Amino acid sequence: MLHSSVLSKSICTKFPLFASANANPSSISSLLQIGLKWSGKASSISCGQRLSSKARSRVKHRIANVYGRQARERLLEEEAPEMEETTPSFKIFPGQAFPLGVSEVDNGINFAIFSQHATAVTLCLSLPQRGELDQLAGEMIEFSLDPHVNKTGDIWHICIEDFPRSNVLYGYRMDGPKDWDKGHRFDSNNVLIDPYAKLVEGRRNFGDSNHKLSKFLGTYDFDSLPFDWGDNYTLPNLPERDLVIYEMNVRAFTADESSCLDSNLRGSYAGLIEKIPHLQELGINAVELLPVFEFDEFEFQRRPNPRDHMINTWGYSTINFFAPMSRYASGGGGAVSASWEFKEMVKALHGSGIEVILDVVYNHTNEADDKHPYTTSFRGIDNKVYYMVDLNNEGQLLNFTGCGNTLNCNHPVVMELILDSLRHWVVEYHIDGFRFDLAGVLCRGTDGSPLNAPPLIRAIAKDAILSRCKIIAEPWDCGGLYIVGSFPNWDRWAEWNGKYRDDLRRFIKGDPGMKGAFATRIAGSADLYKINKRKPYHSVNFVIAHDGFALHDLVSYNFKHNEANGEGGNDGSNDNFSWNCGFEGETDDADIKALRFQQMKNFHLALMISQGTPMMLMGDEYGHTRYGNNNSYGHDTAINNFQWQQLDARKSDHFRFFSEVINYRRMHQVFRHENFLSKGDVTWHEDNWENPDSKFLAFTLHDNSGGDIYLAFNAHDFFVKVSVPPPPPKRRWFRVVDTNLPSPDDFVCEGVPGIGRTYNVAPYSSILLDAKQ
Repeated sequence: MLHSSVLSKSICTKFPLFASANANPSSISSLLQIGLKWSGKASSISCGQRLSSKARSRVKHRIANVYGRQARERLLEEEAPEMEETTPSFKIFPGQAFPLGVSEVDNGINFAIFSQHATAVTLCLSLPQRGELDQLAGEMIEFSLDPHVNKTGDIWHICIEDFPRSNVLYGYRMDGPKDWDKGHRFDSNNVLIDPYAKLVEGRRNFGDSNHKLSKFLGTYDFDSLPFDWGDNYTLPNLPERDLVIYEMNVRAFTADESSCLDSNLRGSYAGLIEKIPHLQELGINAVELLPVFEFDEFEFQRRPNPRDHMINTWGYSTINFFAPMSRYASGGGGAVSASWEFKEMVKALHGSGIEVILDVVYNHTNEADDKHPYTTSFRGIDNKVYYMVDLNNEGQLLNFTGCGNTLNCNHPVVMELILDSLRHWVVEYHIDGFRFDLAGVLCRGTDGSPLNAPPLIRAIAKDAILSRCKIIAEPWDCGGLYIVGSFPNWDRWAEWNGKYRDDLRRFIKGDPGMKGAFATRIAGSADLYKINKRKPYHSVNFVIAHDGFALHDLVSYNFKHNEANGEGGNDGSNDNFSWNCGFEGETDDADIKALRFQQMKNFHLALMISQGTPMMLMGDEYGHTRYGNNNSYGHDTAINNFQWQQLDARKSDHFRFFSEVINYRRMHQVFRHENFLSKGDVTWHEDNWENPDSKFLAFTLHDNSGGDIYLAFNAHDFFVKVSVPPPPPKRRWFRVVDTNLPSPDDFVCEGVPGIGRTYNVAPYSSILLDAKQ
């Protein structure tokens, strides 16, 4: 139980009627019935138990303007109105330290927040009427926390009895040392978001320029009934070796008018639900969602700069690690609706046999750098704890992320925050896995140096709640740490295989000397992952991801074209290993267009027949183009948005081939080995490994039941007449794939018979033969 024996003197200073320099706990306890009446007027907070009509009081009311506006105080002298009824009252308790965040306890609503270095903490509360959140002017009720009463260790806490169980906005003002050279960034003018806020409110509608500078505050909901997952609901629990991952952006998937959804649904979690049939038809069984934690899409427009025309549509700029992106709720529903709708989305995906993997950004936050900080939470709460700082360089922020700050992931407090966040998404939202952006940062110590056994990485791998989850690392960062194949893994962690991407791109486009590397990658990258108990599926294979060229652009552009980003073309990678097939950009040349389509089919086939876990990008199933922009994070336009009319136009050829190949993979175990290939699993039809000019590779994958599969990839610019090995006894070869052929002959599921002893493989093409009875 909590005790109500003490009201801190700092709280009393906000309500001088009760202020007493020598007040003792027993005398103050009789004064705890504090009436807080919010009438909607800037100065109309009345304090007291019961005031007579003649009573007059001097009430000090601080108006806290959030995010850097100067705080101001004024003394308001007013006659208290005649009170027929007792003012609504709240008891104030010291509160409890755990759990962090907001929790409902037996005798009220408890608020708890960590700050090791703060010397003063003020809880700020607002009770706006529903529908008025965007008009919040920053006027808040405040309670100062007494470090002798409302603090346990480094955790500050307070409990309010009979406080509303929902529709409350809250934040904190923190003060503390001003020594920048020691890593501190305290500023009591800022009202800060609780790092453990489970919901965050801001502007209601994505990209609403009328509220471009909207504030963000925590909120909570203890009134709603628990979400109904359904009596027959089950988790997919797919084996990792069976996954086919589809990397996608929730908003961009349905934001375009061509989605034919109601305008209130476009770009929302509910909109995604409407398009699940497309995912089923494509054949994927896992979605990897670009960041869905709360972020500010207008962060680039808070000050004049070369990117102030951009809207952050990718979301790699987290404000809070527990709250779902509120503006992905349909119809501007807000934070509570977003949480409910997110669960509906997960439930619907699971009901369709599709797992949900979240792309999570625990390497940095939205708060930028010291030159142009955007202080919303961690920086103002305890910068020295939450971020890596260089105490040997005047306390400057270390930047291993390219985004101005680096989360101090292996500090015990930050590590527990990350673990609590992950557990929350698994328990509350039934998430199936996580892809960790710039996970190299998660392998750095508090001083930024790489660690061989990072505590956070181990804790995630060993955590009981996370034990059923897929955990995938992007095994590098922007500080030069590149650990593809050597990411600390405890036999649990999978990795985005960047070497797979590069080697496949180079072989398919015809670079010399790549045949051996190509064979190694499609066979499961044993050179990287065959160690201890790691498996082929720990290699997440991809040719295309959200950053970099789309598949269409990979075969259409030799150079990036990022002028629209406002950075003079200096952003985005220069090492794309792309080939435009003879012309830079869009063209009406039929031969070039045919070659490009052929190359896209070659890439897709190679990806889907490789050992490991394949991942493709949203839109590649119809040939989406970003017109050569390989860093399109800031465009809320057709550059990123799925073009449903283009899908319809290419449904019978491009989409058909891609979906057929995915489903063919899922039907054949030879592409999904649990262990690395042995000599009995594959025969390489090759005696020319050392010749760098050889760009042809053929091999047979053997099936125990005799259903062998023969594949050949020709990256030469001429035909290669290849000897086809004899099929297994009582079997014949049937042609399933020839990417040189037009649709629908490029993929025939039942196969085309009549394959002789040789096959003439066309330039820049690939074939797949199936041994059938």
